[in-house]
Amino acid sequence: MVRDGAEVLSNVIASQIGTHARYGGVVPELASREHLRNIVPVVRAALEQAGCGFSELDAIAVTEGPGLAGALLVGVMYAKGLAFALKKPLIAVNHLEGHIHAVLLEARKQQEDLPQPAMALVVSGGHTHLYLAEEAGGVWRYKNVGRTVDDAAGEAFDKVAKLLGLGYPGGPWIDGLAPHGNPRAVAFGPVNVKQKPYRAAQEQSPRFLFSFSGMKTAVLRYVQTHALAESIEKRRRALAGLPNAKLEDALALCDAETLNLIASFQRGVIDDLARKTFAAAEQFHSASIVASGGVAANRELRTRFLAEGKKRKLPVAFPSLALSTDNAAMIAAAAWPKFVAGDRAGELLTAEPSLALGSAS
Repeated sequence: MVRDGAEVLSNVIASQIGTHARYGGVVPELASREHLRNIVPVVRAALEQAGCGFSELDAIAVTEGPGLAGALLVGVMYAKGLAFALKKPLIAVNHLEGHIHAVLLEARKQQEDLPQPAMALVVSGGHTHLYLAEEAGGVWRYKNVGRTVDDAAGEAFDKVAKLLGLGYPGGPWIDGLAPHGNPRAVAFGPVNVKQKPYRAAQEQSPRFLFSFSGMKTAVLRYVQTHALAESIEKRRRALAGLPNAKLEDALALCDAETLNLIASFQRGVIDDLARKTFAAAEQFHSASIVASGGVAANRELRTRFLAEGKKRKLPVAFPSLALSTDNAAMIAAAAWPKFVAGDRAGELLTAEPSLALGSAS
């Protein structure tokens, strides 16, 4: 629950990591079932933590997309029923906009104004997008100037971690192990997307298109040519046998060559994200940079972005670690400007798994 788009009164999260970890990724049907199982107790816990009742709510916000259809439908149907029963306004929010407002929420809390227009990088397991974001008359508008044409950055982290016998989600494992390796040991060159084979990417300049499938394949080829399969399987079995495997456990099971590969892969991904984000900021005359989403919790990404921003005298903002991954507070924060502007969802609101944010460049 969020008050006035700035104060988080409660932010209850029901994690599904344990459910999906054994499969090395999200299983859509299981995600839907877990949403259905948890939505009522999570809402009750949020009200209890905030110290208020249903009658004190001014409005109800819900994610309409993008995302997994089943999981989205659980939220939309519950929110519609709740709004109808309580006679409260219902506000539909784009999930990607929510990630951007995770940063804006904390800026409002600090009573700080984020210089505009802002170049927003939304980088997570499902998305790698660049948006030019700007407020006008209390309404936020977004122009999509870049996106991935294949794997999202977070998805690449997950797949590489799985390939190397590490746990799920892969981002935290790679983030934790990378500092123990040499990031220049294995060459991951700059990724330039010359072709635009996907219809969704036709409107974006090739300069700001991302592609991480090649890096993932390069890791696979390295594993094959350096005969790492046996050590990977040994590591996979050892970590699977630990009920609560920790970073120290994985570190003890990784040799120098594996750690160098992990560090080099992470450096390659961060290089690409930073190069294209700052190039887009320069081309579109952005006054600041926002980075949000689960991958924005990565320590090297934060360090590199802040250093580059300082060099260019360009403010760079991140959400707190707690608001980097998917959460309800960011959706409530994104709903606040819509609530003030009188933007309400209609009776026909439904889940939109492929919902786009803003206009294309």
